[in-house]
Amino acid sequence: MDTFHEELTKDLLEKNEELTYARARTWVELLWEDFETTYAKARGKYLGKEMTSRLVKQWIDSYGSRLHEFASRNPKYSHMLEDEKDINH
Repeated sequence: MDTFHEELTKDLLEKNEELTYARARTWVELLWEDFETTYAKARGKYLGKEMTSRLVKQWIDSYGSRLHEFASRNPKYSHMLEDEKDINH
């Protein structure tokens, strides 16, 4: 799974220069876990890492350039932008 996360993090960093590596990785992990949890509740059958990776990649392609905007407006995710010690890639 680490390989999937690493590739998706690189994809997100290419789409969004506002994110640091740490923030991009966190977003990938949140999206991954959110999909797997929601899908498990709805369907019950796990379709594998490849399926999850494909879906997260679609989300990154569609929304990756604006994820930092979403986080700044949503209190649930605003803590992701508070650490000024992160360095941009």
